This record gives sequence, C-alpha cells and structure tokens, in this order.
Amino acid sequence: MHEIEVAAVDSPHQPIADQAHQYLATDGAEVDHPYADRLILLYVTGRTSGVVRRVPLVSVPDGDDLIIVASKGGAPDHPAWYRNLASDPRVWVRNRSDFYEAEAIVLKGDERTAAWGRMVEAMAFFDGYEKKTNRVIPVIRLVRSS
Repeated sequence: MHEIEVAAVDSPHQPIADQAHQYLATDGAEVDHPYADRLILLYVTGRTSGVVRRVPLVSVPDGDDLIIVASKGGAPDHPAWYRNLASDPRVWVRNRSDFYEAEAIVLKGDERTAAWGRMVEAMAFFDGYEKKTNRVIPVIRLVRSS
C-alpha cells in the first residue's frame, strides 16, 4: 500500500467513490463501469485544501503515456479535479496494480486535436459531450515521472 493511497479522500459523489473502492479492492478488474477496462484512478491535490483526492477516469494509452479528458459529461464548467490539476500538475496514477507519480500536461493545438480524436475513436460518447458544451474540453497527457 502506498502512503498516498492511505491519505487520499474520495470524491464526495457516492457512485464515484464506490467505483474507486471497487477499483482498489480488485486492481481494477471488477468495477461497475461500462468502460472498466479503460479505467484508472487519478490522484490530484486540492488547490485550496491541499487534500489529495482520487477520481476514476477513463483513459487511452498513447505510447508510454495515458490520455484523459476533463469532459464532466459536457457540462458548461470544468470538473474540480481538472482545476486542481491545472493548479498543480503533479499527480499520481493507479493503472491496475501499477501506481506511480506523473506529470499532467494539458495538450494544445494539433496535439490536443489528435489526442481528442483517439478518445472519441475509443469511446464515441465523448463526441456527444463536445457537442453539448461551449467550452473546449481539456485533453491531458499523463507522463510517468522518472
């Protein structure tokens, strides 16, 4: 067990907290989520509280990195975890039994466009989220720290 996991606080939304607990109990093998095979746990530090929180998110691999998006289901505002990550890009990732520190890089321009296309190709529902909102949905690359 990693120290950061012990200190982490789950999302206040019960279904999300339940997914995080299922993920931890089974190393991601048995989670009540339609894309459980693409799920990771992302740990971010609260920008005002300093408390580490974890949230289950879908991802797609890109070489050695993972790509995630801050879609919030197409809501008009960014999710809290993204605002925290934008304030402090040092994050932790649990991908199955692999737990590591990473840098979160918000993608821009052509790199964002290409990564967004990969997400939509893997999970078509993201296209609907983009059409539902006026904001540009952030696309983030998670790069494992050395």
